[in-house]
Amino acid sequence: DLIFSVKSTSRKESEEIKNLDKMPEEIKEKVKQERQRLKELPPSSLEYQTVKEYLNWLENIPWGSFSYKEPDLKSFISVLNKSHYGLDQVKECILEHMVIEKLSDNSRGSVICFLGPPGTGKTSIAKSIAKATNRKIIKIALGGMSDEAELRGHRRTYVASRPGRLIAGLKNCGTLDPIILLDEVDKMGNSRGDPTSALLEILDPEQNNEFIDRYVESPVDLSKVMFICTAN
Repeated sequence: DLIFSVKSTSRKESEEIKNLDKMPEEIKEKVKQERQRLKELPPSSLEYQTVKEYLNWLENIPWGSFSYKEPDLKSFISVLNKSHYGLDQVKECILEHMVIEKLSDNSRGSVICFLGPPGTGKTSIAKSIAKATNRKIIKIALGGMSDEAELRGHRRTYVASRPGRLIAGLKNCGTLDPIILLDEVDKMGNSRGDPTSALLEILDPEQNNEFIDRYVESPVDLSKVMFICTAN
């Protein structure tokens, strides 16, 4: 019975590891180390729950999963026209962006900012772009955000620490190439840490391909994400 139990456990573990084939090597090694650590901890301990939750986050980040489909650029404007009347300058700007992306075969550094008063369609046109390109959409309201940890996450040393809203959004949408809608970017606060500087790092194509959330402690590639900011 004991031999059978050991064999079935090792088989189950190998199946679990096989499911992690899309993970970067660095993450795979970290998962293996944390699993080994979890085996050595008593299930009733607080540290056991902390490690288990950390593993849950690592394994549920959608490593290597993408949903983007290149839209038909000839009909792209007509798709936007169905949901939005007018806004010709905005639509031309978006089409120009898509053409450059197609010609360069690279979406690195995709950042668009819509500026205008409330109710003019900034958020809804972002949803239309997401629909046309088969991307998921994550909305992050920045109005009044004053804590840097909301973007970068908390360090694991804190009780009830969690990743930032970007990593949480990627986990919820299940892809690494969504549209991240940064709403009301001009209304960010600045009391704990420096959320504005954190946001600049996130939007910088030279840095965001190795974005490190303080909780995850390993680089996550945000270079395939399309960032759309709105401001009044």
